[in-house]
Amino acid sequence: MRVNAYAAPAAAEPLAPTTIERREVGPGDVLIRIEYAGICHSDIHTVNGDWGPQPYPLVPGHEIVGIVEQAGPGVTRHRVGDRVGVGCMVNSCGRCANCQGGDEQYCSQGMVPTYAGVDRDGTTTQGGYSTHVVVDAEYVLSVPEGLDAAAAAPLLCAGITTYAPLRRWGAGPGRKVAVVGLGGLGHMAVKIAHALGAEVTVLSQSLKKQEDGLRLGAGDYRATSDPGTFTDLAGRFDLIVNTVSADLDVNAYLGLLTVDGAMVNVGVAPSPLAVDGSLLLGGRRVLTASMIGGIALTQEMLDFCAEHGIGADVEIVSAEQINEAYQRVLASDVRYRFVIDAATFG
Repeated sequence: MRVNAYAAPAAAEPLAPTTIERREVGPGDVLIRIEYAGICHSDIHTVNGDWGPQPYPLVPGHEIVGIVEQAGPGVTRHRVGDRVGVGCMVNSCGRCANCQGGDEQYCSQGMVPTYAGVDRDGTTTQGGYSTHVVVDAEYVLSVPEGLDAAAAAPLLCAGITTYAPLRRWGAGPGRKVAVVGLGGLGHMAVKIAHALGAEVTVLSQSLKKQEDGLRLGAGDYRATSDPGTFTDLAGRFDLIVNTVSADLDVNAYLGLLTVDGAMVNVGVAPSPLAVDGSLLLGGRRVLTASMIGGIALTQEMLDFCAEHGIGADVEIVSAEQINEAYQRVLASDVRYRFVIDAATFG
């Protein structure tokens, strides 16, 4: 079937309306009528060619919420009419130790990304900036009734990207968590860490979003441009989740960790990290990174967010506003996530 979509025709060129072909619904597939597709900073990096050559024309979008319109005869998890979601991957080998252990995102054969990847039939995957998508049912999530559909879309990337390290490194009652940056990822990290019961501090370059940070669940908000912040908070945090992809003085942040504390990066800085090993050795500290989460953990995250009334703070835009939204993301002019109304793809 051919469906309406918005695609990048080449690197750094504006996205434009087009039509793309979706595969036939196989025995284990579902056809989803997309309701909302979130705009992730990764979409912009990819279509601009920042991460290497891409298979243009390219339809981005890996924060997808919609309604099942057709299910293959082998599908038991989802039925026609169900509200579902699709995140950053649409397939993996399913056989390696990582896939078997619920970490499909670390598939030893390489997971299949929702767009700009090679799917099982050899075709290039195209993402959620479109009216419909066909996905292997095993990689489709159930969106609980308690979640607003638009606010749920960014959970499929920003939500799981922050939930995964918070869960793995034990954010909860009695634990002190710092979130570096208050953007699309950071605002979700604050909400989720607070709901998990942790004591949350936002570390941001300035105090201009302080009111938002406190509203979202932070108990404290500090400016990293103030050198006194690193003195006052030395040795305080059990966990630091770094949500920014800019170059940071990692050593300054490592000094904020307790013994056995961990700093987890969920973005990739443009330059290699220069790490003072004595800061790790002196406190048995951990510097690590995390990439989204497996399917089971992503479902757990959606259920947790529904239980606690958590969704992304979103601004809904039409298809015609995508290029403008990209520029506003680059200018940090969004609080905190753009979501496209897929009905406007035509």
